[in-house]
Amino acid sequence: MKNISQELKESLDERASAAIDSKPTVFDFKKSEDQNAANDLFNLRRIQYVADDYKEQQNELFAVKNPSMVYAPDFKKKFEDYYSALDKECPIWQSGHWVYFPWLSKLTHILEEDDFQMVRTARNKNLINKEEQEKFYNAIVGIGGLSVGNSVALAIVLQGGAKRIKLADLDRLALSNTNRIRTGVDNLGVLKVEMTARQIYEINPYAEVELFPEGLTKENIGKFFEGLDIVIDELDNLAVKYLIREQAKKHKIAVVMAADNGDNAVVDIERYDLDPNTPFFQGRMGEVSYEMLSKLDKFGIGRMITKHVGPENVTERMQQSLLEMGKTIVSWPQLGGAALVNGSAVAYCVRKILCGQPLENNRALISLDEKLVPNYNSLEEVEKRGKIAENFKKIFNL
Repeated sequence: MKNISQELKESLDERASAAIDSKPTVFDFKKSEDQNAANDLFNLRRIQYVADDYKEQQNELFAVKNPSMVYAPDFKKKFEDYYSALDKECPIWQSGHWVYFPWLSKLTHILEEDDFQMVRTARNKNLINKEEQEKFYNAIVGIGGLSVGNSVALAIVLQGGAKRIKLADLDRLALSNTNRIRTGVDNLGVLKVEMTARQIYEINPYAEVELFPEGLTKENIGKFFEGLDIVIDELDNLAVKYLIREQAKKHKIAVVMAADNGDNAVVDIERYDLDPNTPFFQGRMGEVSYEMLSKLDKFGIGRMITKHVGPENVTERMQQSLLEMGKTIVSWPQLGGAALVNGSAVAYCVRKILCGQPLENNRALISLDEKLVPNYNSLEEVEKRGKIAENFKKIFNL
């Protein structure tokens, strides 16, 4: 007979290797086939939890559609009458949709898509108006790289943007990623594209997320760009960054990229939608090619990144850290706060571009240090940073 340890080890191995779908199933319980499918999931014990807050969602929907009634003393009665009429028209448990999240073993009752989107974005009004919200939601957005890119995706979707998103990244979530990616240890070892897709679906179950778990390559980048309205570049590979700009120029769409810089962000905007002849990387790397960038060693990559960001823009502690890579530091240092700042900034740029609104057409430095550190712009501090930057330039022969 097996002992408890053997049984437990076998159970752990079996569950750890089990594949879990990263796309939810949306059920319409007015359809008998959907009722049968959900019932099968219950019988197989795939559904362990049920969330049904449908009445409150209808309450919010009623308020959004009737804002003049909200503060009236009889609002509650009017809603109860409305809700009773809904139940007579169609039993409440069959109304709206039920969403099964396989990775959560959970079934959740939500409004139908148009009503769902109306309520979910109601508090955006009129910071984002109706026309802008529709443009933002109906756009197809591509995101390459899901470290900062994870924050970008969630910031876009939180604001009611981009029902259709393409995600590209070949890495799995590692423990060292969790200092900057908004997730938990329950996702360790999960592909970043799947982890991010699940987070998107949990915010908007009606989203359509296409995954590129092999990352972006010469072979698949054409497919990735099909139908895109804008692309976000958060990849580490400089050669693939070059391929992104080739495709962006070909398809005449904008590229937005943000880089961590200590607690701060460097946001770059390349408007190939307005001018297809915009220099790649705004010319900051000089004359480069895919072949040249693909052959760089680690020092060459560091030098090129420093050249692009600009030594004068790299914070003092970032400079000190970069010089310790391979000595006392394993990799490029990044902070969770900076990832969130970058995510918000890129989502802002994406919305402005998609809605045809004025936006910086090159680079923006978003510096918490400048705004919050005392005497940051004093002559003494400016001169000190200048000297540090000059020394840093010499190290990389810039």
